[in-house]
Amino acid sequence: MELTDKNFKSTITDNKVVMVDFWAEWCGPCRVLAPTMDSLGKDFNGKLVIGKVNVDNNPTLSTINKVRTIPTVIVYKNGVEVERLVGVRDKTFYTDKLNYYLN
Repeated sequence: MELTDKNFKSTITDNKVVMVDFWAEWCGPCRVLAPTMDSLGKDFNGKLVIGKVNVDNNPTLSTINKVRTIPTVIVYKNGVEVERLVGVRDKTFYTDKLNYYLN
């Protein structure tokens, strides 16, 4: 799900768990992480939201969320940031994090 200035706040507050990938098209590690995020979105469909914020198109969201390095993945639970992950990790790592926050 593409998140923008218009839908970001409602998405993180209206869903129990939201994982947001802050990325840019020119970022090599972001391109490496993209298939993992897409796969997680399919695996957890209906249980939580996997969102993506293009930092070039939404600089305000990057500033508000203090994203200084990409890729940065932030997990929100009940509208509150609960974990921040910088860099690329394997799918199992993210799966374990999401399962933890769903319980």
